[in-house]
Amino acid sequence: MVLVGADRLTEGASALARRFGVPEIVIGLTIVACGTSMPEFFVSLMSALNDTPDMAVGNVVGSNIMNSMLIVGCAAVAAPLVISRSTVRKDIPFAVGASLLLILLSLDSTVGRIDGIILLVGFVGFMAYTLWQAKGSKAESADAVKQQNIWLSACYILLGLAGLVFGSNLFVDSASSVASSLGVSESVIGLTIVAGGTSLPELATSVVAARKGQSAIAIGNVIGSNVFNILLILGATAAISPLQMEGITTLDIAVMFGSVALVWLFSFTRYTVERWEGFALLALYGAYLAWLLYNA
Repeated sequence: MVLVGADRLTEGASALARRFGVPEIVIGLTIVACGTSMPEFFVSLMSALNDTPDMAVGNVVGSNIMNSMLIVGCAAVAAPLVISRSTVRKDIPFAVGASLLLILLSLDSTVGRIDGIILLVGFVGFMAYTLWQAKGSKAESADAVKQQNIWLSACYILLGLAGLVFGSNLFVDSASSVASSLGVSESVIGLTIVAGGTSLPELATSVVAARKGQSAIAIGNVIGSNVFNILLILGATAAISPLQMEGITTLDIAVMFGSVALVWLFSFTRYTVERWEGFALLALYGAYLAWLLYNA
């Protein structure tokens, strides 16, 4: 339900955006990133409301690590990602800055309501900047893309949201039961099983986009999702219910920051993430996952 819901929501929202001629990189940074981040949003929100904050934070941290290492790695292996100079110099720094902001706000091992509001203000700034930047970009003509009925697009969005709400509830309850029965902490379940499940939309979207030569959507989806996860999802969740960071280690936060910084570094090399760099990201993610499961 979560995956199908994300797919329907993304397709409906993308169809509406293209109908009005929104640039591809903006679709990746906003519409697609928002749609593929909806599983994380609802899972984290339900986790916080169900008094499992470790799973809520672990879901976001784990998803961002997967986005930067596993998803960028898989997309680059499928087809080298060509990244524009503007994305490297203006867009990726937002993801790096959002990770750094989370580190600073969580130094007291808590993301409180004030911290949540600060993150939400940062998200509003990110969206305003992205939309302002889109004004000077050349969009694909609305006549050049296949038109989808507006009402059908709206139905896709509503059906997608319904699937996400109900599916996320089931997902959190089931993941909590698994954690309890196996004696594994909720933070580890959040960093692995929950993060993996909610990151599947990003993985599918970015790999397919890379194979089609749509590098802007592939990398924009990852960057946008990382920013959405921290600023919007943790911000909204913390504003509703303060989050404790007890189950999330310093290493987890450091890997989250280091992974997006590494993608930024790779992007500077001829503005392309090559196949060997994709394999390097996959190897590093495998090492982190092995360490996490060993210590579980």
